[in-house]
Amino acid sequence: MRCHGCGTYIQIEEKIFRGDTCPKCSRPLHCCKNCTFYDPKAYHECRETQAEWVRDKESANFCDYFKPSQQEWGQERKSSSEAAKESLEKLFKKKS
Repeated sequence: MRCHGCGTYIQIEEKIFRGDTCPKCSRPLHCCKNCTFYDPKAYHECRETQAEWVRDKESANFCDYFKPSQQEWGQERKSSSEAAKESLEKLFKKKS
């Protein structure tokens, strides 16, 4: 995974705990912005429907649904409908 703050690649070998921090910038790793389910366009900015609301998306939290994001650092997260539309456009793109 990549740290949401500095973009440092972090090899995940074990479960990420609330107290774990980035070795470069010391920001919390177990936070919404480093999670697969984080989506700024979703309700409560989370695609996991059973997760409790978290006010500060950059602070460490106790969310049981946390899953390290595999998204590249700096990419804007897309909603599932936007991602599907983009995939279809690539599939049916006219070749010159």
